[in-house]
Amino acid sequence: MKELKKLTRIEELTELEAQAELRYLAKEIAYHDSLYHEKDQPEIDDATYDALRQRNTAIEIKFPHLIRPDSPSKKVGYKAAPGFAKVTHLTPMLSLDNAFTEIDVIDFIERTRRFLNLNSDAIEIIAEPKIDGLSCSLRYENGFLKQAATRGDGEIGEDVTENVKTIKKIPHHIPYTDIVEIRGEVYIKHSDFNELNSLRTKSGEPQFANPRNAAAGSLRQLDARITATRPLEFFAYGYSKYPSNLKTHLEGLERLKEWRFPVNPLIELCPSINSILSFYKKLETLRVGLDYDIDGVVYKINTLALQQRLGNVARAPRYAIAHKFPPEQAQTILENIILQVGRTGVLTPVAQLTPINVGGVIVSRATLHNEDELKRKDIRIGDHVLIQRAGDVIPQVVKVLNPDRPDRSMPFEFPDVCPICESYIERLPEQAARRCTGGLYCSAQAALRLKHFVSRDAFDIEGLGAKHIEHFFEQGLLKTPIDIFTLEARDRNSINSLATREGWGLKSAKNLFSAINNHRHISLERFIYALGIPQIGQTTAKLLAYHYGSYPQWKMAMQKAAEGQEEECQNLLSIDGIGPSVGEDLLSFFKERHNIEILEKLEQHITITDSISPTLGHSPISGKVIVFTGTLTTLTRAEAKARAEFLGAKVAGSVSSKTDYVVYGADAGSKADKAKELGIELLTEDQWLALIQQVD
Repeated sequence: MKELKKLTRIEELTELEAQAELRYLAKEIAYHDSLYHEKDQPEIDDATYDALRQRNTAIEIKFPHLIRPDSPSKKVGYKAAPGFAKVTHLTPMLSLDNAFTEIDVIDFIERTRRFLNLNSDAIEIIAEPKIDGLSCSLRYENGFLKQAATRGDGEIGEDVTENVKTIKKIPHHIPYTDIVEIRGEVYIKHSDFNELNSLRTKSGEPQFANPRNAAAGSLRQLDARITATRPLEFFAYGYSKYPSNLKTHLEGLERLKEWRFPVNPLIELCPSINSILSFYKKLETLRVGLDYDIDGVVYKINTLALQQRLGNVARAPRYAIAHKFPPEQAQTILENIILQVGRTGVLTPVAQLTPINVGGVIVSRATLHNEDELKRKDIRIGDHVLIQRAGDVIPQVVKVLNPDRPDRSMPFEFPDVCPICESYIERLPEQAARRCTGGLYCSAQAALRLKHFVSRDAFDIEGLGAKHIEHFFEQGLLKTPIDIFTLEARDRNSINSLATREGWGLKSAKNLFSAINNHRHISLERFIYALGIPQIGQTTAKLLAYHYGSYPQWKMAMQKAAEGQEEECQNLLSIDGIGPSVGEDLLSFFKERHNIEILEKLEQHITITDSISPTLGHSPISGKVIVFTGTLTTLTRAEAKARAEFLGAKVAGSVSSKTDYVVYGADAGSKADKAKELGIELLTEDQWLALIQQVD
């Protein structure tokens, strides 16, 4: 009943409320991703984290046009830590989409059948335990272990080769001469974990919170000698690319066992949905007695040819899903409610909790989302609250446990002015959010915008960190991005130069100016992302950059679209991943004259390099604009589109002068007619398949 109640509440969201919540969820999930993947110090347990993603997914399903470019559904993993060399995986190490109910699992099977146009008896599933550890990829060349890497951001991971070589059960040599990457999970057994913590207590070292943190921290040591002292284990679960003579995933697992890799013994071939769900229930019962942590079951399509046809979405394969175990609950005290001001001025209430260990993770804070959530649940300072490891927010405050106590505090009231700049706070129309009207005058917003501009995924200016941005902003040295690139020139004419300020010197000032000058060249996708336009995250910035190619073309197209030119508006919305909401925010940026002025001034100080569309080998369609029309017989429309994008093409929804090929099937209609009028090459489905098979 809880699931139905929660879904009903999501269904009642207005579009503006959904947009605000998706913005919040993207930021909150990114925060916890950083703590989990980069610092191995999570503040919340896995179920609570999953709950956020579940909420995000549910809202995106109801409002697909509001899916953000920085949506958690489009991201994988984390950036490689600076202390490690970077490793590019042979193929991306993707994450998995999650299922939380039996209905989610059934939907996964049905989606797969529809995508492949298969009948109900055509799919075999391999079900295997989802190990709660750290994903790792092992590259073998000529049979020898040459390189090991963490997942990282899915494409680039951390080189942990020497560390992995200390794990006794990972073979250093296999009887296979081609290059192959073996994927698996590094973990620590419960018994070894308890002994490890006991030894750390005796030596005066802090205990690890849980086996997963211990495994991650041990594998990501810069000194492999420390890793060698930790009881790390490994389960292999697959390949980056299966050897060509294998036909099924199960055959691949058997091959791994032949090569002496440890493979989890609790794996079953499931021919039906009933057998899948029976395995899940069996594993849930066995879970308590296992000597290692599992947090669910992974279902994979067994036939490799079907896996290849299904391909991937932004952050996950279509042929696999993780069925997570149910959540847990805990009780604690809500000590205080504070307000955080975001980059766009939205105020988010945050609960400060008496720290509590939930599932091995210390939880000390939770977002309270917005004013309406506070009032609906009547949450007050000092309340004893029930925290659930799954729900609408992180972590969800399910309810107040002692609402009738006589000394209960007064309801929390939002202030009339911003706690940072004392500007007026407005309630956004038709939204639960409140926003500071201070804009660039509010240091919380302006400083955050500047921090975003110089962040790692934007201009990546080392030495101009968060504290320096705040300090320079307070002193009036930095107000807009342009000020960053004029800082050195202004400093030369200043009677109070940077080198003479407290905490600075000639060398540190010189290093900062050098770092700024070394980053006056930037790729188009990073520049677009750096501008901080609402909803334009890294993924959407890349889409825009790949589509338009160069900064002048992108800027001119956006200005024309902002002026209302229909063809450019349609061209923008034809980009897969750019919906009306994203397009509106993007064009709103270009409708403001002061934004154009900032761009024009920035052009005088920086160089923006053209974007190179990702390609696969010598793909004949890389960078080409493709339009599909009519009914295809060999491929489904979704499969054809996915294949084209994988080979580096851009799939558009309408025919224009920029279209390179129109692929048509039965009942092609007006798009084929327009292609003939414009002289665009028309391809039958067979001709299309012959063209793309040149790179298969």
